[in-house]
Amino acid sequence: MLTFADPERVLCVFQGHSQEIMNTSPDMLLSEYILFNQIGIGISCTRKVVEKDAVRDHIVNDKRAYVRDLQECMRHIWVKIREEEIVTLNTGMIIHLLKTGIEFTIAAGGSPFEGARETIDDLHRRGIATYIASGDRETKLEKMADYLGIPRDRVFGVATPTIKEQIVKDLKETYDKVIMVGDSINDLRAMKAADLAVLTLQQSSDKPAELVHTAQIKINDIREVSDIVQLVENGRLNP
Repeated sequence: MLTFADPERVLCVFQGHSQEIMNTSPDMLLSEYILFNQIGIGISCTRKVVEKDAVRDHIVNDKRAYVRDLQECMRHIWVKIREEEIVTLNTGMIIHLLKTGIEFTIAAGGSPFEGARETIDDLHRRGIATYIASGDRETKLEKMADYLGIPRDRVFGVATPTIKEQIVKDLKETYDKVIMVGDSINDLRAMKAADLAVLTLQQSSDKPAELVHTAQIKINDIREVSDIVQLVENGRLNP
Protein backbone atom coordinates (compact mmCIF):
# COMPACT_ATOMS: atom_id res chain seq x y z
CA MET A 1 0.00 0.00 0.00
CA LEU A 2 2.92 2.31 0.71
CA THR A 3 4.31 1.69 -2.77
CA PHE A 4 0.94 2.07 -4.49
CA ALA A 5 0.33 5.39 -2.74
CA ASP A 6 2.69 7.09 -5.20
CA PRO A 7 3.15 6.05 -8.86
CA GLU A 8 6.82 7.06 -8.66
CA ARG A 9 7.62 4.52 -5.95
CA VAL A 10 9.24 1.15 -6.65
CA LEU A 11 9.49 -1.67 -4.13
CA CYS A 12 12.66 -3.72 -4.58
CA VAL A 13 13.78 -6.93 -2.86
CA PHE A 14 17.27 -8.14 -2.01
CA GLN A 15 18.54 -11.40 -3.46
CA GLY A 16 21.00 -11.73 -0.56
CA HIS A 17 20.71 -13.80 2.63
CA SER A 18 19.07 -12.23 5.68
CA GLN A 19 21.70 -13.56 8.10
CA GLU A 20 24.48 -11.92 6.11
CA ILE A 21 22.74 -8.56 6.47
CA MET A 22 22.47 -9.00 10.24
CA ASN A 23 26.19 -9.86 10.45
CA THR A 24 27.24 -6.71 8.54
CA SER A 25 28.44 -3.56 10.28
CA PRO A 26 25.39 -1.35 10.95
CA ASP A 27 27.40 1.76 10.07
CA MET A 28 27.98 0.67 6.48
CA LEU A 29 26.03 2.43 3.77
CA LEU A 30 23.41 0.12 2.31
CA SER A 31 24.55 1.07 -1.19
CA GLU A 32 28.13 0.06 -0.33
CA TYR A 33 26.94 -3.25 1.08
CA ILE A 34 25.03 -3.98 -2.13
CA LEU A 35 27.97 -3.07 -4.38
CA PHE A 36 30.64 -4.84 -2.31
CA ASN A 37 28.66 -8.10 -2.08
CA GLN A 38 27.22 -7.84 -5.60
CA ILE A 39 23.70 -8.25 -4.24
CA GLY A 40 21.04 -8.80 -6.87
CA ILE A 41 17.98 -6.54 -6.83
CA GLY A 42 14.52 -7.53 -8.00
CA ILE A 43 11.57 -5.23 -8.67
CA SER A 44 8.70 -6.54 -6.57
CA CYS A 45 5.96 -3.92 -6.86
CA THR A 46 5.34 -0.77 -8.88
CA ARG A 47 2.39 0.92 -10.52
CA LYS A 48 4.14 1.47 -13.84
CA VAL A 49 6.79 -0.15 -16.02
CA VAL A 50 10.29 0.92 -15.00
CA GLU A 51 13.78 0.12 -16.23
CA LYS A 52 15.73 -2.09 -13.83
CA ASP A 53 19.01 -0.26 -14.55
CA ALA A 54 17.46 3.07 -13.59
CA VAL A 55 16.19 1.59 -10.34
CA ARG A 56 19.58 0.11 -9.52
CA ASP A 57 21.25 3.47 -10.16
CA HIS A 58 19.00 5.03 -7.50
CA ILE A 59 20.02 2.34 -5.04
CA VAL A 60 23.80 2.13 -5.57
CA ASN A 61 24.20 5.92 -5.55
CA ASP A 62 22.29 6.36 -2.30
CA LYS A 63 24.13 8.08 0.57
CA ARG A 64 21.38 8.15 3.21
CA ALA A 65 20.33 4.60 4.05
CA TYR A 66 22.55 2.49 6.30
CA VAL A 67 22.61 -1.23 6.99
CA ARG A 68 21.34 -0.46 10.50
CA ASP A 69 18.10 0.91 9.02
CA LEU A 70 17.39 -2.45 7.41
CA GLN A 71 18.56 -4.40 10.45
CA GLU A 72 16.10 -2.50 12.64
CA CYS A 73 13.22 -3.45 10.33
CA MET A 74 14.31 -7.09 10.36
CA ARG A 75 14.42 -7.24 14.16
CA HIS A 76 10.88 -5.92 14.46
CA ILE A 77 9.58 -8.50 11.98
CA TRP A 78 11.49 -11.42 13.49
CA VAL A 79 9.96 -10.85 16.91
CA LYS A 80 6.51 -11.31 15.35
CA ILE A 81 7.17 -14.45 13.31
CA ARG A 82 9.94 -16.44 15.00
CA GLU A 83 7.57 -18.83 16.79
CA GLU A 84 5.77 -19.89 13.59
CA GLU A 85 6.27 -23.38 12.14
CA ILE A 86 7.51 -22.01 8.85
CA VAL A 87 8.40 -18.40 8.12
CA THR A 88 9.74 -16.26 5.34
CA LEU A 89 11.69 -13.07 5.91
CA ASN A 90 12.28 -10.76 2.97
CA THR A 91 14.20 -7.50 2.87
CA GLY A 92 14.34 -4.62 0.46
CA MET A 93 13.70 -0.94 -0.02
CA ILE A 94 11.40 1.56 -1.67
CA ILE A 95 12.90 4.11 -4.00
CA HIS A 96 11.21 7.18 -5.46
CA LEU A 97 11.94 7.78 -9.12
CA LEU A 98 11.83 11.56 -8.74
CA LYS A 99 14.07 11.60 -5.70
CA THR A 100 17.68 10.54 -5.25
CA GLY A 101 18.35 7.33 -3.42
CA ILE A 102 16.39 5.12 -1.05
CA GLU A 103 13.20 6.46 0.50
CA PHE A 104 12.41 3.54 2.85
CA THR A 105 14.05 0.33 3.98
CA ILE A 106 11.64 -2.59 4.22
CA ALA A 107 11.44 -5.98 5.91
CA ALA A 108 8.45 -8.27 5.50
CA GLY A 109 7.79 -11.66 6.97
CA GLY A 110 5.05 -14.12 7.58
CA SER A 111 3.81 -17.67 7.48
CA PRO A 112 1.05 -19.48 5.56
CA PHE A 113 -2.53 -18.88 6.60
CA GLU A 114 -3.89 -21.43 9.04
CA GLY A 115 -5.51 -24.15 6.95
CA ALA A 116 -3.52 -23.34 3.79
CA ARG A 117 -1.74 -26.69 3.56
CA GLU A 118 -4.96 -28.66 4.08
CA THR A 119 -6.70 -26.56 1.44
CA ILE A 120 -3.93 -27.13 -1.11
CA ASP A 121 -3.96 -30.89 -0.35
CA ASP A 122 -7.71 -31.02 -0.91
CA LEU A 123 -7.48 -29.15 -4.22
CA HIS A 124 -4.69 -31.40 -5.48
CA ARG A 125 -6.65 -34.55 -4.61
CA ARG A 126 -9.46 -33.19 -6.78
CA GLY A 127 -7.12 -32.50 -9.67
CA ILE A 128 -7.04 -28.70 -9.25
CA ALA A 129 -3.70 -27.10 -10.13
CA THR A 130 -2.37 -24.45 -7.75
CA TYR A 131 0.25 -21.75 -8.29
CA ILE A 132 2.09 -19.15 -6.22
CA ALA A 133 2.89 -15.68 -7.57
CA SER A 134 4.43 -13.19 -5.19
CA GLY A 135 6.74 -10.23 -4.99
CA ASP A 136 8.92 -12.23 -2.60
CA ARG A 137 12.21 -13.82 -3.67
CA GLU A 138 11.80 -17.13 -5.48
CA THR A 139 14.15 -19.00 -3.12
CA LYS A 140 11.95 -18.00 -0.19
CA LEU A 141 8.79 -18.95 -2.07
CA GLU A 142 10.17 -22.36 -2.98
CA LYS A 143 10.57 -23.15 0.71
CA MET A 144 6.96 -22.10 1.24
CA ALA A 145 5.83 -24.13 -1.78
CA ASP A 146 7.57 -27.25 -0.45
CA TYR A 147 5.69 -26.84 2.82
CA LEU A 148 2.37 -26.37 1.02
CA GLY A 149 2.97 -29.17 -1.48
CA ILE A 150 3.00 -26.94 -4.56
CA PRO A 151 5.50 -27.96 -7.30
CA ARG A 152 8.41 -25.57 -7.64
CA ASP A 153 7.78 -25.13 -11.35
CA ARG A 154 4.49 -23.46 -10.39
CA VAL A 155 6.18 -20.78 -8.28
CA PHE A 156 6.68 -17.25 -9.65
CA GLY A 157 8.90 -15.03 -7.52
CA VAL A 158 9.60 -11.29 -7.64
CA ALA A 159 6.30 -10.89 -9.47
CA THR A 160 5.18 -7.30 -9.94
CA PRO A 161 1.44 -6.54 -10.33
CA THR A 162 1.93 -6.53 -14.11
CA ILE A 163 3.67 -9.91 -14.06
CA LYS A 164 0.93 -11.39 -11.86
CA GLU A 165 -1.64 -10.15 -14.33
CA GLN A 166 0.22 -11.79 -17.22
CA ILE A 167 0.55 -15.06 -15.30
CA VAL A 168 -3.23 -15.17 -14.87
CA LYS A 169 -3.76 -14.42 -18.55
CA ASP A 170 -1.33 -17.18 -19.53
CA LEU A 171 -3.04 -19.68 -17.23
CA LYS A 172 -6.38 -18.85 -18.84
CA GLU A 173 -4.93 -20.20 -22.09
CA THR A 174 -4.43 -23.57 -20.39
CA TYR A 175 -7.31 -23.92 -17.94
CA ASP A 176 -11.09 -23.55 -18.28
CA LYS A 177 -11.30 -21.32 -15.22
CA VAL A 178 -8.68 -19.40 -13.26
CA ILE A 179 -9.43 -18.25 -9.70
CA MET A 180 -7.16 -15.61 -8.22
CA VAL A 181 -6.94 -15.52 -4.43
CA GLY A 182 -5.25 -12.39 -3.14
CA ASP A 183 -5.04 -10.22 -0.05
CA SER A 184 -3.34 -6.96 -1.01
CA ILE A 185 -3.35 -4.10 -3.48
CA ASN A 186 -0.55 -5.60 -5.60
CA ASP A 187 -2.97 -8.43 -6.47
CA LEU A 188 -5.47 -6.03 -8.03
CA ARG A 189 -4.50 -6.41 -11.69
CA ALA A 190 -4.34 -10.19 -11.45
CA MET A 191 -7.75 -10.27 -9.78
CA LYS A 192 -9.23 -8.20 -12.60
CA ALA A 193 -7.74 -10.59 -15.17
CA ALA A 194 -9.00 -13.77 -13.47
CA ASP A 195 -12.32 -15.50 -14.08
CA LEU A 196 -13.07 -15.22 -10.38
CA ALA A 197 -11.41 -12.88 -7.85
CA VAL A 198 -11.36 -13.95 -4.21
CA LEU A 199 -10.18 -11.56 -1.51
CA THR A 200 -9.06 -13.10 1.76
CA LEU A 201 -9.58 -11.00 4.87
CA GLN A 202 -7.75 -13.52 7.05
CA GLN A 203 -4.81 -11.17 7.39
CA SER A 204 -5.74 -8.29 9.66
CA SER A 205 -5.12 -5.17 7.64
CA ASP A 206 -7.18 -2.50 5.96
CA LYS A 207 -8.03 -3.21 2.34
CA PRO A 208 -8.20 -0.43 -0.29
CA ALA A 209 -11.71 0.24 -1.57
CA GLU A 210 -10.77 -0.61 -5.17
CA LEU A 211 -9.50 -4.03 -4.09
CA VAL A 212 -12.65 -4.78 -2.11
CA HIS A 213 -14.84 -3.65 -5.01
CA THR A 214 -12.96 -5.81 -7.54
CA ALA A 215 -13.28 -9.05 -5.58
CA GLN A 216 -16.44 -11.01 -6.35
CA ILE A 217 -16.05 -13.05 -3.16
CA LYS A 218 -14.61 -12.16 0.24
CA ILE A 219 -13.50 -14.88 2.66
CA ASN A 220 -12.30 -14.92 6.27
CA ASP A 221 -10.70 -18.36 6.15
CA ILE A 222 -8.54 -19.77 3.35
CA ARG A 223 -10.31 -23.11 3.72
CA GLU A 224 -13.36 -21.51 2.11
CA VAL A 225 -11.51 -21.69 -1.23
CA SER A 226 -12.26 -25.43 -1.42
CA ASP A 227 -15.99 -24.76 -1.22
CA ILE A 228 -15.76 -22.01 -3.84
CA VAL A 229 -13.95 -24.31 -6.26
CA GLN A 230 -16.58 -26.99 -5.62
CA LEU A 231 -19.36 -24.55 -6.50
CA VAL A 232 -17.59 -23.59 -9.73
CA GLU A 233 -17.07 -27.23 -10.67
CA ASN A 234 -20.74 -28.03 -10.06
CA GLY A 235 -21.91 -25.05 -12.12
CA ARG A 236 -23.53 -23.44 -9.09
CA LEU A 237 -21.15 -20.48 -9.28
CA ASN A 238 -20.51 -19.04 -12.71
CA PRO A 239 -17.56 -16.61 -12.86
